[in-house]
Amino acid sequence: MSNSVLTHEFHVDVAPEKVFEHLTTPESYIGLSPLVVAVRDVDRSEPGVIRYTAVERFRFLRFLTYDNPIDVVLHTDGRSVYGEVRSPGRVRMAYRFDVAPDGAGTRVSDRLDLTAPWLLAGFAAGQARKVQLARARILAERLSRHL
Repeated sequence: MSNSVLTHEFHVDVAPEKVFEHLTTPESYIGLSPLVVAVRDVDRSEPGVIRYTAVERFRFLRFLTYDNPIDVVLHTDGRSVYGEVRSPGRVRMAYRFDVAPDGAGTRVSDRLDLTAPWLLAGFAAGQARKVQLARARILAERLSRHL
């Protein structure tokens, strides 16, 4: 197994409460994570824990697609959102978003801890990094439209 840690910090021009609300709504991840095309089976029965299934769509050679269902557990603690994603192929990813006031907006610290079989490690880490960077841009754009 191979392990990778990916970190990224970015600023969003809205209050921390708005960012936190967005990051704790599973349906927000459709489009926020560019690979996520659907969210289903959302379970909020346990306080501070949200479980759901996200569907990632991978494209190969521009016309082949593979829909990858992943089980997501999202926890909240103060202004932190964290959890774990389990994907087929023994790919595991722990994630954490820390949200803090930053001037008139919010500083978001995004950390991904990825574990994957060595044959998938490069692909999984590359995809995770692309999603992480895109998520920062999309979140900032999406929330700034609601100012």
